Amino acid sequence: MVRCPKCSEAQVPQLCCANCGSPLGADLDGFGVLGLERKLVIDSARLEQVYHERGRQVHPDRFAGESANVRAASLKSTANLTRAYRTLRDPVSRGLYWLELHGRKLSDGNQSVPPDLAATVFAVQEQLAELRDAGADDATADLRDGVEGHRSEVQAALDKALAELNLNFAAWDRRALGEEEALFEALKSVIARIAYLRTLLRDISRALEIAQAA
Repeated sequence: MVRCPKCSEAQVPQLCCANCGSPLGADLDGFGVLGLERKLVIDSARLEQVYHERGRQVHPDRFAGESANVRAASLKSTANLTRAYRTLRDPVSRGLYWLELHGRKLSDGNQSVPPDLAATVFAVQEQLAELRDAGADDATADLRDGVEGHRSEVQAALDKALAELNLNFAAWDRRALGEEEALFEALKSVIARIAYLRTLLRDISRALEIAQAA
């Protein structure tokens, strides 16, 4: 239970007081502060709408003339709300947060390059090294074309992994008893794959920018 800093009403933790509407500054998880069910499939438009609606309810400007305790609760509630929105609007950070809520770590069993990406990682890094070493000689254009081809390949793999992440989210929301462990492993695996693919895309873009500037 928490007590409202304005009317002193004791109540279950929530964003605003059920009695007077003042922000409570309660410690809530990201779903709770936004008033959402603990489900991983989230409509982005609805999420944004809820964020703005709730943000207006606890905005510090509304409570500028209140007591120090109410103002502090407003600031805390606003910060918690913003943090929750930024976490849940991105599917990858949402998946990582889901692991965190359940006491799981991505690094558990996911410390090496995903096996299905090992060949791609090796090929891309080898070609990037060649591109960096080529300078401005006649082979640079061909190397750039090869790296551009890898960028398209990696982007396609990333799109596929993000689609798999969404499928995992849907599976979580309709899960049956006893399916959690398999879903946790699948979630960690796909997030690790996305992280590697994003790193590859970043390295490719940087190498191409340097080559084009040479």
